[in-house]
Amino acid sequence: MKNISSVLLISALALNQSCTTMKKTDTQQEIPVTDPSLSSNPFMKKSKLQYEAPEFDKIKNEHFKPAFDFGLKQHDAEILKIANNPEAPTFENTIVALEKSGEVLKRATIVFSNLTSANTNPTLQALDEEYAPVFAAHSDKMYLNENLYKRIKSIKEDGLDAEGKKLVQFYKQNFEIAGANLSAADKEKLKQINQELASLSTQYANKLLEARKQGGVFFSDAKELDGLSADEIEAAATDAKTAGQPEKYLLALQNTTQQPLLQNLKNRATREKLFKASWLRAEKGDGNDTRETIEKLAKLRLKKAQILGKKSFAEWKLQDQMAKTPEAATKLMNQIATPAVETAKREAKDIQDLIDQQKGGFKVEPWDWNFYAEQVRKAKYDLDENQIKPYFEVTTVLEKGVFYAAEKFYGLTFKKRTDLPVYHPDVVTYEVFDHDGKSIAIYYLDFYTRDSKNGGAWMSNFVEQSYLLGTKPVIVNCYNYQKPAPGKPSLISYDDVSTMFHEFGHSIHGMFASQKYPSLSGTSVPRDFVEFPSQINEHWALDPVVLKNYALHYETKQPIPQDLVEKIKKAATFNQGYMTTELVSAAALDMDWHTVTNESQLIPVLDFEKQSLASHGFTLATVPPRYHTPYFAHIWGGGYSAGYYAYLWSETLDNDAWEWIKSNGGLTRENGDRFRKYILSVGNSVDLNQAFRDFTGHDPDIKPLLRNRGFIK
Repeated sequence: MKNISSVLLISALALNQSCTTMKKTDTQQEIPVTDPSLSSNPFMKKSKLQYEAPEFDKIKNEHFKPAFDFGLKQHDAEILKIANNPEAPTFENTIVALEKSGEVLKRATIVFSNLTSANTNPTLQALDEEYAPVFAAHSDKMYLNENLYKRIKSIKEDGLDAEGKKLVQFYKQNFEIAGANLSAADKEKLKQINQELASLSTQYANKLLEARKQGGVFFSDAKELDGLSADEIEAAATDAKTAGQPEKYLLALQNTTQQPLLQNLKNRATREKLFKASWLRAEKGDGNDTRETIEKLAKLRLKKAQILGKKSFAEWKLQDQMAKTPEAATKLMNQIATPAVETAKREAKDIQDLIDQQKGGFKVEPWDWNFYAEQVRKAKYDLDENQIKPYFEVTTVLEKGVFYAAEKFYGLTFKKRTDLPVYHPDVVTYEVFDHDGKSIAIYYLDFYTRDSKNGGAWMSNFVEQSYLLGTKPVIVNCYNYQKPAPGKPSLISYDDVSTMFHEFGHSIHGMFASQKYPSLSGTSVPRDFVEFPSQINEHWALDPVVLKNYALHYETKQPIPQDLVEKIKKAATFNQGYMTTELVSAAALDMDWHTVTNESQLIPVLDFEKQSLASHGFTLATVPPRYHTPYFAHIWGGGYSAGYYAYLWSETLDNDAWEWIKSNGGLTRENGDRFRKYILSVGNSVDLNQAFRDFTGHDPDIKPLLRNRGFIK
């Protein structure tokens, strides 16, 4: 996942990292520094570390508020200077000036956004709630500034290069989508709604983080955890002790509906307890219940869309995406939903048959699926996840798998850095070098779950690439792997391996950014394109050359046996009906929440979800959506509202492009250079539909996706 929430925070403010200091430039305003503490505030000047990487050893909680306040004043002054410039509007004095503005504020907010996602605390959470409406109001000052909009609208594209023309179009579209054409009265209404939405989204995120933390399940007897490995049980004991309950065992929640440990837990009561803790985490009627917040968000989003002249929030939100309309996105989902559900029904029968053969005496429930699906997989493919895990040690997967594939395909090399400060002891850092030996990026990795971190996995930037500003990318990948007990190896599942390759795909997209203007750089692309490079990168996890290099037994160092490799490949389409149905049902649920056209359609959260799923034919009770509405963080707090379909849209691009790569030699530098040229290095500076055609030679075709998931031959 690309961390859209931080992207939205930064791009909505039109802030861009500058390579200058606090000296006055052509766009900066001299704002008096009245607070003596600002002189030692690390956000007041660019970092002296390589590529302006954040100085985490100097950054403290107390630095954010004064940096926000100063940065807001400075950026307000810069925007007013641009908007009220008496000179005729030009590309340089308006568009480029906007690209250079907001140095201090962006420097502070980009670090703040990353920390509130990966290592938050009560002070940061309180600041997040305090400043969310402030930032929303600040954004509106720019986007709803009539003088500024008139200047942008009057700029001619004649004489500009292709990227310059694209940037002008980008600004015009963003201002119009934001409401620049509204009447003065409607602008005031919109400003109020935007501030309320910002506050509610932040409240939702904070509630959900606490709900996940409090939702973990304690067990008194290790026998209840039968089926887990000794290391997993030891880690559960350590987590319980950390949580203040020694002598017990804690199974913490991950962000998805299904929990990874369910496939191994033999005790059915334990499975049920863990599943229900996950499902009910944010609907307990306590201070962490998110339902009321969600209902307010949905109503306000509808009001916002209608003020902006659209029937629904989705219609407004998709204007600048590849899909363009809710109808196009829904059409794609429907094409995938029918074969997915039919396949899931067959998978459910296989599971029920196994339960009956074992004389279980019960009908399969959601908490049973993964446990028995694993047994079906063993029976069908003789594949045991516990046989595989010893070959997937985290650092080995990273350095001999993910990095190795990047070296073979793109010519990249990586050097571990221990001299750069980090925001948490678990974080590791690498420097990235191009095929010619030139340094191109700094790369952070944060592997392990903790109470201060949001669930899931994502990529984000600390510094974005820009030739205009002279900056190179500083990137972070965050995961939520279970941290092993002290002295034990960190062994992960094949799904976790796939996630690591996926998130690195986002990172490589950011590392290969080659844009002059930061607003168009790297991963600053539509949501339904941003997952394409990451999904392509997943395929390298099973490439024979790559797999043999990293799948090494953590004790013997022997490569994974070929028979296990064959089993993994044969099992690749196993359970795809279930996995696709849980994904597409969540995407359909998201779209339904955001295609309502009348407030009367917004019934209570749980009733709305039930109605939505039934209307799309998702009536198989054993296959719940990947995210239940109360903890669907992507759409209520993460920037994917009306956009969760993007994974399926991008996967259509991914599977089609992957067939091209396979048919043209696979893991070759020629193919890597081509993918870099047409896809990874263009950012949002070109028509991305054309970029796909340039790479593959044709328009996207859904059939490769359906074949890859085993739905058609």
